[in-house]
Amino acid sequence: MRRKRSEDPFVHLGLRFAFYGRMSTSEFQDRRTSRLWQREVAERLVAGHGVIVAEYFEAGCTRLRAWADRPQASRLLAALEDPDRGFDAIVVGEYERGFCGDQFVRMAPLFERLGVQVWLPEAGGRVDMARPAHEALVVMLGARSDLEIRRVRHRVIGAMRAQTYDQGRYLGGRPPYGYRLVDGGPHPNRAHARWGRRLQRLAPDPATAPHVRWIFTERLAGRSIAGIARELNERAVPCPSSADADRNPHRSGEAWTLITVAKILENPRYTGRQVWNRVANDREHPHPTSGRPAQRANDREDWVISANIAHTALVSEADFLLAQARRAARPTADGSVRRYHLSGLLVCGVCRRRLESHWVHGRAGYRCRHGYTSARSRPADAPRNVYLREDHLVDVIVEQLVRERHHVGVEPAQVAAYLLDNRLTVTCDAHGVGLRLVPVV
Repeated sequence: MRRKRSEDPFVHLGLRFAFYGRMSTSEFQDRRTSRLWQREVAERLVAGHGVIVAEYFEAGCTRLRAWADRPQASRLLAALEDPDRGFDAIVVGEYERGFCGDQFVRMAPLFERLGVQVWLPEAGGRVDMARPAHEALVVMLGARSDLEIRRVRHRVIGAMRAQTYDQGRYLGGRPPYGYRLVDGGPHPNRAHARWGRRLQRLAPDPATAPHVRWIFTERLAGRSIAGIARELNERAVPCPSSADADRNPHRSGEAWTLITVAKILENPRYTGRQVWNRVANDREHPHPTSGRPAQRANDREDWVISANIAHTALVSEADFLLAQARRAARPTADGSVRRYHLSGLLVCGVCRRRLESHWVHGRAGYRCRHGYTSARSRPADAPRNVYLREDHLVDVIVEQLVRERHHVGVEPAQVAAYLLDNRLTVTCDAHGVGLRLVPVV
């Protein structure tokens, strides 16, 4: 049974507040201490005006993430929609703990629509966006929060570049397949050393390092990446995510893939040099399943590689460079450029995958192997591959478009441009001959 506002034991104390707090990292901050000081500031702010009756505290969540993407903030937003939520206002112990940039400005209409006040220590109480002074204050606090992030990021990135290049220091993250972490000696920072922190460094893993050496040996002997992956699977060699499952809970750990082998072959850390900044973390857009920051590959010129050898190499630098040359794309015999005009516009009617470009018998074509790759043995009951020639496809597409009273040219480039301009994709049926033009949603 829902309790009426008049029956609430806190009503005589004034406003009922929901406290929101946040700490950025759970590894290097004490949750109890961080929560207590924020809560203390919030309680001091609302003293005499009401009491805190609910609490939402984030741990290990950056301020860059929108409220809808923060676990506790999203719970708070859901509670706001309930007319019987049990609180009248939100109090935050510090602006930067709750908001960043223009987040508050964009959320203010929501708070106003739901009749929820927001109290900030910097405003001395309730924030009233109808007051020019408060609006200017919130804008200034958001800009200061952004500036603090950029300043800290600049200092940290500069320090990490120097530590990688000059010292070859291991800066964290999952060790590459073939390595394990061992003690690297006392921490050079005296304060960290007094706290008992020590450095870590990479050392060959007896269980997996031989497989890395074998991969490079086979590649240098001229073996394809697919052939290497296939033999590793046939020999039941644990793939990287399976060999280190605790550090890879977000990966399936099922089998070796082409990408896995290719990533090992292109990783310069196997030469014994430390490398940093190969990937960038996008903390504003975490992975929807794992909650980890999304990652994107940085350009090679942005990588930082140590000037000296930092750990035991699994492959010589000369062999590593030869392996990269093996991976280079083979030029066509006559030096011509292969063009696939319909690339990205064809969808398989069997498995709904995009058809991949495939050059065969001197002409452009497309195929779908329904998720099968040469890194695995083909299942006996797998559907037949779809193979389509571009010139045949263009003829059928033009015929269908003309029949449906579309005005389109007959050249492949003209057909592709028409499909793109009209946001159409071509779905091929199970036999690879029937076509359906489907608008892109």
